[in-house]
Amino acid sequence: MAQLLILSPASDDEVLPALSLLSHRVRIIPASPEQLVRAPDADLVLLDARTNLAGIRALSQILRTTGLSVPLLLIVTEGGLTAVNADWGVDDVVLETAGPAEVDARIRLALGRAQAAPQSERIQTSGVVIDEASYSAKVHGKPLDLTYKEFELLRFLAAHPSRVFTREQLLSEVWGYDYFGGTRTVDVHVRRLRAKLGDLESLIGTVRNVGYRFNVHEEDEPAKPVSAG
Repeated sequence: MAQLLILSPASDDEVLPALSLLSHRVRIIPASPEQLVRAPDADLVLLDARTNLAGIRALSQILRTTGLSVPLLLIVTEGGLTAVNADWGVDDVVLETAGPAEVDARIRLALGRAQAAPQSERIQTSGVVIDEASYSAKVHGKPLDLTYKEFELLRFLAAHPSRVFTREQLLSEVWGYDYFGGTRTVDVHVRRLRAKLGDLESLIGTVRNVGYRFNVHEEDEPAKPVSAG
């Protein structure tokens, strides 16, 4: 039996009817950023995206960038499935019409994956510290104000120092295989990321006619994952 927290813009208790047939403890609170400050502890969080896809998408990204440490599941209508992609930052989706057996299985699988997942890591190199647990990055100890995708791009490149990636590869790895935008998206995010890195903008190197790579300063060792614990 798990402690579940549902964030929902609706006031009814029928967000996911199948839950009433299961033994999990369920708490429902309004889906708003200010409510997160005093949200109760939970083993798993469910976001109700049945009626407000845009608002819940933004909330899911807030949860991830603030270091949510428990699985995040999305409750959607069948029509809403088409709007969900990798940048939501959720661990799984469940239809509002799903039966109790399916809902319970998704909850158990999400909790099991979370328990089996390796400890979050930090990447430290060339004056940059990237903390996956809190979705934060610092340059010489100063926090960087990064969007979700800027962070993911920096993290991915830094995790593979000196390796060159084409724009198509970065789209697939960072934005997801189902992203329909063009490679220009990568260029825009690289430009913004360099601007935020300031005097370390050269860390994101351009390989003409190929793509981008993370440059390690000659005096530094290659980027290494460091246990966050």
